[in-house]
Amino acid sequence: MEGEIFVVTGHGHGHLHPCIQLCYRLAKRNFHTTLVISSSLSSAIPSSFIRNPLACVLPIAPSGPLSPQSAHDLHAHLANRCHISDSPRPLCAVVDFQMGWTKVAFWKFGIPVISLFTFGACAAAMEWGAWKVQAGDLLPSEARLVPGLPQEMAITDSDLKRKVFMPAGKGRRGAPRPGDRPPWVPEIEGSIGLIFNTCDDIDGLFIKYMEDQTGLPAWGVGPLLPEIYWGSTSSDSIRDGVIGDHKRESNFTEDEVFRWLESKPRGSVLYVAFGSEVGPTMEEYQQLASGLEESTRPFIWVIQTGKGYDSCGLDLETRAGDRGLIIYGWAPQLLILGHRSAGGFLSHCGWNSTMEAIGVGVPILAWPIRGDQYYNAKLIVSYLKVGYRVADDLAEMVNKDDIVKGIEKIMEDKEMHERVLLIKAKLKDDGFPPSSEAALDAFREFIINPTSN
Repeated sequence: MEGEIFVVTGHGHGHLHPCIQLCYRLAKRNFHTTLVISSSLSSAIPSSFIRNPLACVLPIAPSGPLSPQSAHDLHAHLANRCHISDSPRPLCAVVDFQMGWTKVAFWKFGIPVISLFTFGACAAAMEWGAWKVQAGDLLPSEARLVPGLPQEMAITDSDLKRKVFMPAGKGRRGAPRPGDRPPWVPEIEGSIGLIFNTCDDIDGLFIKYMEDQTGLPAWGVGPLLPEIYWGSTSSDSIRDGVIGDHKRESNFTEDEVFRWLESKPRGSVLYVAFGSEVGPTMEEYQQLASGLEESTRPFIWVIQTGKGYDSCGLDLETRAGDRGLIIYGWAPQLLILGHRSAGGFLSHCGWNSTMEAIGVGVPILAWPIRGDQYYNAKLIVSYLKVGYRVADDLAEMVNKDDIVKGIEKIMEDKEMHERVLLIKAKLKDDGFPPSSEAALDAFREFIINPTSN
């Protein structure tokens, strides 16, 4: 065994699952990994991970920088681990920057820290660049270049317009304004390197930018998606790997979804999903239902349950008939996107969803809601040119007409479909990206032989 590496995940499945996949990738290089999670996430750990002899899970109290119990749990484990005389010191801790407060505990025991971004390098580079060029005072008609980044990534007024997702109120801060110092900057201070959940084929220029700006080595070791995703481009293979792996609440089985997809022509289906944590406003959900009805395209619409959106789907179900499949709860996203009938993805541009779609050759109609999603959308639309924004001004309500026009553009643009298929061929057709394998090898050398760096 090469040695032990701690991997500390942030909150939510969008952070947990990439961290699990990173542990798998490190285990393939003969590292033992200890995955540090909030105890509230314990039930989400797959049994295959627990059975892996080179992996273990360390649950700590539901965590935060002001949680004495979570800090105590981590400190106590490290004290016990590092005081065993015949046990070598862990090589490093890979820490999701959302959990930057844990750095102090690792440093106390002489364990160096690598900061982990579970999203792509483009979003980090754009947030950093917007801060450095003081984009907060941008004029309405101005496009401000970020030195070191491509001209098409110049920051415009439309890039900075966004709804207030979490308004400031008594006892809490609002989300940082675009152009402010990114909240993760202090969280990565003191790190000896950066890991990004991406690859050179998508983000190479932006990884290099972050290296140059921070003076730290950076590695793109992703996309950190489930192993079944890399096994084959065949929807049958994806289906075989998906069925039975998830025991989540849904009104359709994977078999039923697959049969519905099989009944639709190649490239005809629009898939609509916003992940499990964010979504449009109720008024926008109603506009979306109207837009899906008017567009006449076959669609699958995944509606989050328990948030009051159900009525929007129920009203549409009878009007759309077999043209639409409305899923309440969990949906087999890999199966849907990987099927030959999938022709477009209306998405919030969460990083995992973005990579899943591009990797199977499906263009994206971008409807970002918060955080890195806005710059993920800019990467899709302006740099990779494999999608459109659902509306020009995302600070205003997205309406039915925007949605209908966007659907038609994304489904009809043959050149865009060809571009995303070219990226798919580079990114996925040979399995896990070779550039990411090389980055993991470089990271291994960096950690094992720190004096040679």
